[in-house]
Amino acid sequence: MIVDKLKNIDTYKGISEDIYAGLQYLQNATPDIEVGVYKINNNVKAIVSEYNTVENFERGYEAHKHVIDIQYPIRGLERVKWSPIEGMNVNIPYSEEHDRTFYKDPSSQGTHVDIGNGIFAIMFPEDGHGPQHYVNQPEFIKKITIKVAI
Repeated sequence: MIVDKLKNIDTYKGISEDIYAGLQYLQNATPDIEVGVYKINNNVKAIVSEYNTVENFERGYEAHKHVIDIQYPIRGLERVKWSPIEGMNVNIPYSEEHDRTFYKDPSSQGTHVDIGNGIFAIMFPEDGHGPQHYVNQPEFIKKITIKVAI
């Protein structure tokens, strides 16, 4: 997992053109963006959603086989729990349609990050991530999730 500020996206320019395209999209988006799915290029799309953050994300830690997630609340803050999926137990089996498995029993090395307000997170296939947690109190957020095909 990578956690950084949007103002530092040029750091990622040489890592992947597609990741950089997604980060540029986040940097240029405004909070009035409509909920929906937006194609950025043939390998990258943005999903804009709104929801209330919660104390406990019941499904557990999700991980994807075929995409990298870049997550950023454009309005509000969100706590994302993190744990390497190695050694975790499956909570909800892999869905090919949604390209995700949900895991439980996080590693003792698991942690969390608070994203939004200029801070984004990039999750790779080995990163179990439990989104939708509140930081200080539940709030209604608008989030952009960039899906980068791998």
